[in-house]
Order: sequence, then structure tokens, then C-alpha cells
Amino acid sequence: MITIGLTPDAIGRIRFALSPIWEAVTSVRALSTSTVRSVHGPWLQKVRPIIDGPDLTLLKALIPPVGYIPDFITPAPPRRTTGLESGLAAIAATPHALVAAELGKLHDETPNPVLPGMIARPAKALQQITTALETYFRRTIEPDWRRMRALLQEDLAFRLDELASGGIERLFRNLHPSVRFRGDAIEIDRPYCCHGVPMAGQGVLLVPCVFTWPAALPVTGAPHLPTITYPPRGLGRLWEDRQDTTESPLADLVGRTRAAIVGHLDLPMSTTHLAHQLGVTAPTLSVHLSILRNAGLVDSRRDGRAVLYYRTRLGSQLLAASTGLASTA
Repeated sequence: MITIGLTPDAIGRIRFALSPIWEAVTSVRALSTSTVRSVHGPWLQKVRPIIDGPDLTLLKALIPPVGYIPDFITPAPPRRTTGLESGLAAIAATPHALVAAELGKLHDETPNPVLPGMIARPAKALQQITTALETYFRRTIEPDWRRMRALLQEDLAFRLDELASGGIERLFRNLHPSVRFRGDAIEIDRPYCCHGVPMAGQGVLLVPCVFTWPAALPVTGAPHLPTITYPPRGLGRLWEDRQDTTESPLADLVGRTRAAIVGHLDLPMSTTHLAHQLGVTAPTLSVHLSILRNAGLVDSRRDGRAVLYYRTRLGSQLLAASTGLASTA
């Protein structure tokens, strides 16, 4: 059992963030622990033939299948959403003494011949790590990042609604079966603690992370911000093939383009992303979206500067009924 003590001030500083760096790091572990029959099977089949090389060897030395992962390679995002570059910059700015200490702890627990040289030359190690992470991300995560990010944003919207509806207690009640809120502490059913006992009073960072499925919940402790990662809701939809609406009754009713829009919005998308997926111009797409929204089939919400469109329950019901009819025709 891991316990994170919460002062009243710390409760007020509980926040959420998304991190492409965290996705890259946890996906390396998924390569070692997941199978093609797991929820990430389609992703594994796609990336395994293209990722072998020195970068992956280095990352696997840093991120073993079980146990401790150096905390400095998963920096806490300063804002709710950050890019890959800011995460890499945060890693590059890690004090060299901390790099050596955390790599030394890793080597003590999971010896690897790659690590002693990195411990002896932490400045060079940081350069190697950031280069390897960027190369790995470009190959394995970036092609699907928009879709992954949409799923993570949808999870954040749900969590914020839970917070607004029932406060902190309701938020944690539905976060993950392993996590419990006890008023003055968060308890996590996990026998292993990544970096000692987290310090009370710092607040807590909650990071939805695709590749932590099903129950990996890393917790970082002093001197880092306590951080809990958890699988986002609806993860099973991430790698599903989209339903073909081309010849469906829904297409006969609303037209092929609007039916395709409804079919694509299994995860929230911006107009730019959706236009790219469908091969239509943004102005044309906006007209179709307006009609679908007025009909109650799609809706939108703002996320920072972007507006994300998503399929409503009515839209999902019509799509399911339509594709069901098409399959029996």
C-alpha cells in the first residue's frame, strides 16, 4: 500500500495533465509486457517491425519490464497539456547529480551494462536519453498521437465533470479501482513504490496515460511531485477500426459526408483533424458539423484554444442501428 498524505493546501493543488513523454516511457514497458492479444495488440503489431536499434536498447535499459523507472525521465508537465519538446527540455535540464543518483538506484535494482557509463557521464546520458526518446516517439507514438490525445482529452473532460458534480471524493471514487481518497490521504493498492514515500503537502498530479493499462500506477516521491498515472476511460476504442458508413442507411438519410463525420467521431476531434481524416476543406466541414449539431447528432466543447467535436448519444444510437441494418441487408 502506498499512501500520499494530503494537507488542505495540497488538496487544493491536485491537478491533471497530459504528457507525450509519459506515453513514450510507458509504451516502452508495454512492448515488454503486452501481447498481440492485449488491448494494445494492433499497436504492437504495427510498431515492433520498425523499432529495433540502439535507441530502443537504451530505453529498455532505463525502463525495465517491472520495478523502478528513473523519475527524471517522466517530468511533471507544468500545464494541463504540453508538447514533446517541452518534456524533452525538462529532462535535459535535470541536475546531473540527480541523474546519477536515479540511474544508480536503477542499476542497483535492475543491473544493466548500459548504465555504469551513463552514471559516470550524466551530461552525455541526458543527451542520449532525449535523443532516443524523440526518435522513438516519432516512430511509434506520433503517427497515432492525435487519436491518443483525443482519448486523453475526453477522459479529462469526464474527470472534470465528476469533480464539478461530486467533488474530490467522487473524482477519486471513479478514477481507478486501486486508488482511494481518504480525506487526508490518497491510498494506492500497490506493493512497490518507485521512489520512496511521497512527501505530503506537494499536491498530486494525475496523468491519464494510454500505456499504463491495465493497472500500472507509478508514483514518484521526493524530491519530485507525487504523480499517479491511470488508464483513460474508453481505451478499448483507441485501436478499433472505424465503422464504414459509405453504404449505410445513415448515409442514405444524411448523406455520405455527414455519415462519415458521425462515424469518425468515436473520439473527439478538432475541425482541422477531422478535415484531414475525411479529405474535405475546413469550411465545408464546418457547414456539415453545424447541420449535424442542430440535429443533435454531434456536439462540441472547447479545450483551450481548440473546439473539439464529438458524437452524441443519439448519434451513436443512430450509427449503431444503421450499421446493424447494413450488415443484415
